[in-house]
Amino acid sequence: MRILVLGGTAWLGRTVVQHALDAGHDVTCVARGSDVPAGARLVQADRDHDDALTAVSCEHWDAVIDVSRTPEHVRRAVRDLEPVARRYVFVSTVSVYASQAEQGADEHAAVLEPSDDPAEYGAAKVACERAVLDAFGAERASIARAGLVGGPGDHTGRSGYWPWRFARAAAGGRAVVVPARTDRPTSVIDVRDLADWLVGAAQDGAARIGAIQGGRAGVYDVTGEVVTLEQHLDAARTAAAAAVPVVPLADDVLLARGVAPWAGPRSLPLWIPDDDHQGMNDRPATRARSAGLKRRPLAETLADALAWEQLQPDQPHGAGLSDADEDVVRSAEG
Repeated sequence: MRILVLGGTAWLGRTVVQHALDAGHDVTCVARGSDVPAGARLVQADRDHDDALTAVSCEHWDAVIDVSRTPEHVRRAVRDLEPVARRYVFVSTVSVYASQAEQGADEHAAVLEPSDDPAEYGAAKVACERAVLDAFGAERASIARAGLVGGPGDHTGRSGYWPWRFARAAAGGRAVVVPARTDRPTSVIDVRDLADWLVGAAQDGAARIGAIQGGRAGVYDVTGEVVTLEQHLDAARTAAAAAVPVVPLADDVLLARGVAPWAGPRSLPLWIPDDDHQGMNDRPATRARSAGLKRRPLAETLADALAWEQLQPDQPHGAGLSDADEDVVRSAEG
């Protein structure tokens, strides 16, 4: 197959390209940068420019895979590539849903009103989805609404923090600050499993055009297994081979001591104290699993994330508490 990847230099894009190459496909990347996996053809272009895809719009493609969050980029891409591409695979997000309160919801749930502002992440992805479906139709498009992506290469630190923190605690004789309430849902899709499903959607689409439709056409939640935060922490301990004590702190205590939920500096990753947002991590991906989504064990994802983390110069990075932050949080007055 001839696959055109719009991107290919960042984390998910590079993983998609490598999976496609490993499967024996002919892969071309359109990207501003130049760091694409060996074996892929590179066409350097800036998608901010209207003519960015001119060089590839005169060729024929079995599938296009696009990770953009910018509606204008996607509109120009489908305009230029619909006549020459058989299938368009678009990476969206579960952040498109209008409500994150309902647990166990699926692809039929209402989505946000679209926005052309990429800073409005979920709403911008809705606009991107609509552009793809309007141009290619449901039979020639695959929309993957990804959940939290983790594994080796996770620059956000969200999947690497907990195994790193447990491993560091074991090495230094420390205890680990954790949320006291650990019954809330979490979900991490390994970047390699997501990439594998996306390449499979491209293959499936190319094989089925002109035949009976099915397979991976349409919209799918592509998410990790739903487990409690307690189960996630247990998997992180397993990945780190670390049996260390924990310091459980209540939500109000953590918030009062300046700990951020979910992600970012001075945070506890995956912790979401707001009950109105528990549905974000509780989307079972039944449809995607029926269409070939395979998910490796969470402990494997976290072990590989830890191995990558331990090679990085700065730890923690992206998310989590530093040793000093954790000491302050643990010792602060309530």
